[in-house]
Amino acid sequence: MEAFKKYSVLMSVYSKEKPDYLKCSIDSMINQSLPPDEIVIVKDGPISMDLDNILNRYDLEYCGLFTFVKLKENVGLGKALNTGLNKCKNDLVARMDTDDISLINRCEIQISEFKKDLNLDIVGSNIDEFYNDPDEVESSRIVPIEHNEIVKFSRRRNPFNHPTVMYKKSSVLKNGGYGDFRRNQDLDLFVRMVNNGCKAKNVNQSLLLFRANKDNLKRRKSWEKCWSYISMIYSFWRKGYSSFIDLMVVTLSQVVIFILPTWVLIWVSSKYLREKIKEDK
Repeated sequence: MEAFKKYSVLMSVYSKEKPDYLKCSIDSMINQSLPPDEIVIVKDGPISMDLDNILNRYDLEYCGLFTFVKLKENVGLGKALNTGLNKCKNDLVARMDTDDISLINRCEIQISEFKKDLNLDIVGSNIDEFYNDPDEVESSRIVPIEHNEIVKFSRRRNPFNHPTVMYKKSSVLKNGGYGDFRRNQDLDLFVRMVNNGCKAKNVNQSLLLFRANKDNLKRRKSWEKCWSYISMIYSFWRKGYSSFIDLMVVTLSQVVIFILPTWVLIWVSSKYLREKIKEDK
């Protein structure tokens, strides 16, 4: 069980990140109830002086905790994470995005799941979404809990909230790491992992505050993004993972996303794809 007392945090930062968001994100990992003994941050291409100054201050204040990997040019999230993953010294690795906030007991809860089931390869959780104030949660994205539910769900949609995932480095590398995609790199990886026998679970509670954006659905309406998602599910169908019905459902839904007005998509998302937070919560 000694191996489960230590874990690495894996992050990737690029030029357009906001310094205040980055600081909040890093602080949430440093202040975990079970702290990491390593935080690996990939600089995905040249970053601003403000971002660099923040990282340098952390490096000075927490001597030996941080490992920085500098890439000459922006290569995208998947490639950047692959590079960082290879630098992680621990087998257990907690993913974290540079604009979200992990709850203080996130990693302790996830590591307890690995301790209870030594065969687990991936542990994620639900997320609470907010716009500006982390204390004002707007909605939650609920994901399937048990392995069989995760496998079924993944044939059409991502069964994990990527920033919440803690996984075994050895299992990720064994399955080829993140693919060379600009979008949906995590879905591609997770589908390969569970399809190749990796065991997965989601904790049935929100362990991360996700910084949502009201313009997210507007950006999803581009045909490039819709076609990218259809193409990925098509590749799953070709490999025998998703069924033809899965492919048709995804294709139809993406065409609908592209055609329908944004206000209708917002209504559908809030009513059927997200759990709204009650006022008295």
